[in-house]
Amino acid sequence: MIICSNLTKAYSHGGNRKQVLKGLDLVINPGERIALLGRNGAGKSTLIKLLGGVEYPTSGHIKRNMSVSWPLGFAGGFQGSLTGYDNARFIARIYQRDYSDIKSFVEDFTELGRQLRMPVKTYSSGMRARLAFALSLAIEFDCYLIDEIILVGDQNFQRKCDVEFFEKRSDRTMVIASHSLEFIKNFCTKAILIHQGNATIYDDVNLALDDYTHL
Repeated sequence: MIICSNLTKAYSHGGNRKQVLKGLDLVINPGERIALLGRNGAGKSTLIKLLGGVEYPTSGHIKRNMSVSWPLGFAGGFQGSLTGYDNARFIARIYQRDYSDIKSFVEDFTELGRQLRMPVKTYSSGMRARLAFALSLAIEFDCYLIDEIILVGDQNFQRKCDVEFFEKRSDRTMVIASHSLEFIKNFCTKAILIHQGNATIYDDVNLALDDYTHL
C-alpha cells in the first residue's frame, strides 16, 4: 500500500510560483492499476516522480509499504557516460541482485546487442525505454510507475512487453500516465484526473475518461 497525505507540490521560476498539486490524499492498494489523466503540464509526471522518490513534496507525506520502481520513462535514472551494461551492474549493486542474471535478462529482453556496450547518452529515447523496461522487470517490484512509454519499438517488441509486463505481472500495482484512452479503458481499474492542481479520484474509469475529454 502507498498512502499520500495532504500532498502538495509547487515550483518557483523567475519569481513566479506554480502549484502543481494541491493537498492530494490518495491510497494505492496492492494490485490496483491506476491511470493518471490530465492535459500536458497538469502534473502527471510530477506525481509519478513523487511516488518514486525522485522528487520530494513541498508539503505532505508519502508512506510506502511496498517496493516501488523508478519511473519508467524518466531518463534521469541512467548515468549517460556509462554503458548499458555498466548501468545494469550499478542497478544490480544498489538492489543487491546477481549481476549475471540481470545481464542475461537485459540482453534477451532489450535486443540491443552491441549497443549495450555503448554509453547510454548515445541511445535513442526508444533504446533507453527498452533498457528501463528490462531493468525494472529484472529487479521485480510490487508497484511499477509508468510514464507514457508503453508503445516503444516494433510490434514484436511491443508484444514482448505485453507478455512480460501485463500478463506475467498482472498482479502488480501499476500507476500509469498515458494519453491512450483505449489502453486506459481496457487495462486500468481506477483513475486520477489532475486539473489546475486539483486531483479527483475515480473508481469508475469510464466516468474519469468522460470528464477528461470534456476539459
